[in-house]
Amino acid sequence: MPASRFSLFANHRSGSGAQESSGLARTARRVAAATPKPGHSRNKVIFHLAAIKHIIAGLMVNSEDSQTIAREMPPFREASSAGVAEPRTAAGHVRRAGLWSHFLTHEWSSALLYLFLDVVSWLAIYRVTGWFRYDAFYATPFQFFIIYLIQLGVIVTALYFVGGYDRTVEKLTLGYAAEHILAVTAAAVVSAMLIYSAATFDQTMKPSRSVLLLSFAIFLPVSLAYRRWIRQYVVASSARRSFLVIGGGATAARFYEAYSKSPNGQQLEFVDVNEERVGQPIAGQGSPIVQGDLAAKLNNLSKRYSGIILAAKASSLSTQLLERLVHAQFQETRVYTLESFYETQWRYLPLGIIDPFWPLQSGFQLARISPYHYLKRLFDVVASSIALIICAPIFALVALLIRIQDGSPVFFRQERVGRDGRRFILFKFRTMRRCDEADEDIYTRKDDRRVTSLGRWLRKLRLDELPQLWNALKGDISLIGPRPEWSKCAERYEQTIPFYHFRHLVKPGITGWAQVNYPYGESDQDAVEKLKYDLYYIRHYSLKLDAMIVLKTLYTMLFGKGR
Repeated sequence: MPASRFSLFANHRSGSGAQESSGLARTARRVAAATPKPGHSRNKVIFHLAAIKHIIAGLMVNSEDSQTIAREMPPFREASSAGVAEPRTAAGHVRRAGLWSHFLTHEWSSALLYLFLDVVSWLAIYRVTGWFRYDAFYATPFQFFIIYLIQLGVIVTALYFVGGYDRTVEKLTLGYAAEHILAVTAAAVVSAMLIYSAATFDQTMKPSRSVLLLSFAIFLPVSLAYRRWIRQYVVASSARRSFLVIGGGATAARFYEAYSKSPNGQQLEFVDVNEERVGQPIAGQGSPIVQGDLAAKLNNLSKRYSGIILAAKASSLSTQLLERLVHAQFQETRVYTLESFYETQWRYLPLGIIDPFWPLQSGFQLARISPYHYLKRLFDVVASSIALIICAPIFALVALLIRIQDGSPVFFRQERVGRDGRRFILFKFRTMRRCDEADEDIYTRKDDRRVTSLGRWLRKLRLDELPQLWNALKGDISLIGPRPEWSKCAERYEQTIPFYHFRHLVKPGITGWAQVNYPYGESDQDAVEKLKYDLYYIRHYSLKLDAMIVLKTLYTMLFGKGR
């Protein structure tokens, strides 16, 4: 396939743009004001109480952009101002600040810190709450230890699913806050089920419902607060470090354009082994200048760069350079290929680096014989059966309202494409007025006049999707997977979008990774952007990713983000 065909697919960061919140900016300025200045030795403490108070006060601001903190938060001082004599205690604080800042530069540091705080805070909260209530009783310390491990295991698992230990997950957004709340709530429910199931077999164990619920109610805001607080310092400590991008050609230029549209705040430094590109802007006027002397930069990795990104073909690099990069990957800093950077930082795959042999690469979670594949099918059958029974009153109510407002039919039927290109009939509640399909626009636009007033609410709450539970029970689709596309659209996309057919490697689903990360599609370009997320799902097909999709879907339903 000619390379020019990929010109349409210049990578860019999708999703809603992050906007700076004035509340967040005020919080950052208060932190800056609360931070001790040189010469104020009496108050020179790294974790100043006033700063902590203002940080926590601004925890729940509606902001999608943590880079405000990076710009306004004062960096840790690793050396005293010139000409000012510092007391020994102040010098000790400075050294500790330098160690703290250095600690946060490691990729594993924040995960270790989050885990440590979760273990300590849950132990303290559960123990103190039980002591005050006097109504939780365990016959032996061993019983308490086992119950504590069960609770902690459930909590850690739930937070792991929503990225609570992932350094790359932005924790200063309302979206993450909602997912965190849902994860801790789910952990409380599962913990209660496990503990009270165990208590039925051991009469000496008398756990208290009030202690358990109160402990989770306290742990939820506390665990969210220190995650957001630590995230602010992680952003501030990494903002002074750059990514070193090796490559100065068209691929590197496309990567720069995608990066400049993303919320990442770290700078990019481009370096190329091709001397002809040195001194040229990477992507036109105003973009970074391609530099040379790669060897000198590789000798200063740990102090200046938080990672290396390969935007050049491996064949263009010397064997000596490749060996140096391998050494850096294992002993100094992370080395990303473009594919791994997109997957790690932005959770999607750019089409420009996909080739026909992509599904044959190692590392795919999706396999011909996968235990999770059968487990997922069992879950689909059980969950869809239970959901159909529970939602029977909602089915009757919605059907009645549709009949009253717009007559029949109540259900919308359409041919969709499933796994391996198999065709089937999908069922949904009808949300649009009846019209001739030949004259119908294949996309549902914003404020589309064909959508009824009742249909808008059904779409916003995703209730129009409920009849698809029958398709999931039959095996046409799964509960989780790429959106099942209309056969008419699928035929069109397969002719115009490279590798679109790869999305048929898995069963489609009622909700999926693209649906919860990208707005409702209403153009061919939107289909391209959503395909990037579908390919990421296929690449990382797993229980963890499905659990993340479930939590994000609940957030969408609860806060009315559908269309």
